[in-house]
Formats: sequence, C-alpha cells, structure tokens
Amino acid sequence: MKAHSDAWRSAVTVVQEATPPWIPADAHEMTVMVEFPPGDPGTPPHRHPGPAFGFVLEGEMLFELQGSPPRVVKAGEAFWEPGGDVIHFRDGNNRDDVPLRFIVTMFCAPGEPMLTLVDEAELRTLSRESQL
Repeated sequence: MKAHSDAWRSAVTVVQEATPPWIPADAHEMTVMVEFPPGDPGTPPHRHPGPAFGFVLEGEMLFELQGSPPRVVKAGEAFWEPGGDVIHFRDGNNRDDVPLRFIVTMFCAPGEPMLTLVDEAELRTLSRESQL
C-alpha cells in the first residue's frame, strides 16, 4: 500500500513557485484559456486587480510587466504577475507561424473586473517618465 501512496510523486512536475501578494478569503477566482493566432499582438496594456498565474500550452508568449524586461514564455513554462498597480504591457504571440494558447488563473475582489485596460494618457505619461 505504501508504494501506491507515493506513486503520485512521480506524476508531479513543479513548473512554478511564487510568493504572491496576500489573497483575501473572499477573493473571486477565474481561470480562462486564451488563444491568439500567429503574430497576434495580444491584449492591449492592462492591469489585473489581483495576482494572476498562467501556463503556456502551445506556442510562445512575449510577456512584459512594468519594471521588468520583456521575456519569452514558451510552451510548458509558467508565468505570474502580482496584479494591483503593475501594468501588463505585453502578452502577445511571439511567433508568426504558430498559434499561442495559454491558461491563466486570476484573482480579484468580488465585483471588480478581472482586467482593466490602461488608457493612452497614462501610457504617454509613463513614456515621458522613462525618458527623464
């Protein structure tokens, strides 16, 4: 019986460990699958009110968060973001020959939207600040 109880360990591969900000007990959770065709730039710059955790199923995502350099997340790799005031600049398909498909689990307070687009005025302000 002991062999059976430990058998699950060989079936588990850790793909990501993170220390997210605190998640309130009454948080709302949503898991979605996102699919972008080859070359698609993805979602415009946006924010999530709470942390988001994802896994790329197919293709390659160009992933960029405010304060971090852009990076490519490939199929089989995980990503996360803290949410809050951090802007998610890019989540588009890094390839022009294959689709991108990923799953993301997002958290927010009840009644809040899971995603809010960043307006052009704020993006212009950020651009000017980076030139100083």
